[in-house]
Amino acid sequence: MSDKIHARWLGRMSFADALAFQEDLVRKKRADASAADEFLLLEHEPVYTIGRTPDQSSLRGVSHLPHPLFPINRGGQATYHGPGQLMGYPIIDLRRYGQDLHRYLRWLEALLIEALASYDVLATARNGLTGVWVANSKIASIGVGVRHWITMHGFALNVCGDLSPFDQIVPCGITDVTMTSIEKETGNSCTVAEVAVRVQQIASDWIDELRVDRALRRAMSKFGGVAAN
Repeated sequence: MSDKIHARWLGRMSFADALAFQEDLVRKKRADASAADEFLLLEHEPVYTIGRTPDQSSLRGVSHLPHPLFPINRGGQATYHGPGQLMGYPIIDLRRYGQDLHRYLRWLEALLIEALASYDVLATARNGLTGVWVANSKIASIGVGVRHWITMHGFALNVCGDLSPFDQIVPCGITDVTMTSIEKETGNSCTVAEVAVRVQQIASDWIDELRVDRALRRAMSKFGGVAAN
């Protein structure tokens, strides 16, 4: 079993193809507990998605949507994915990391905040609202699915390009939210592929932060104790 994460840049891929690829990797990891954790980085053709919820109000209906809609097995309300947005899909066996979904979500937020700092974008997380924010604007959305403690789906980070498709929905079910991007915040152009490289580097460096023994040592040191491996 490897303690590292195997990252792949997949370029532009349809949502349906990416979903099938994730599901195949999850099946393989269920069959082989020694299979490496994966981190898929890509961007999509325009699409809307919504998670497992009986409340569909964030779609504002369906007939008006200019792009296809996919109901999927993640948490959360409606969102948009498309060109200019970095999608990150970690396929991670959380049984290796203490089976702590809350810590995993906070890890994703911290990873994105660190990546944004590389572009001089000051981003934060918000209590009670999973995702990443720049002041009062949302720059990254997070929605994950878990099967037998193996993760799929992940995050969408707005890098550049057209944000107007978000206007057709209530993004993440948050009324009056404004969406932003790296390009919008900095006034500088950068590509999704460039940002993917930085996110990949941070994920590789930080994957051990999910480990139970690392988290325990950090907690014990905070309170002046000693923890053994």
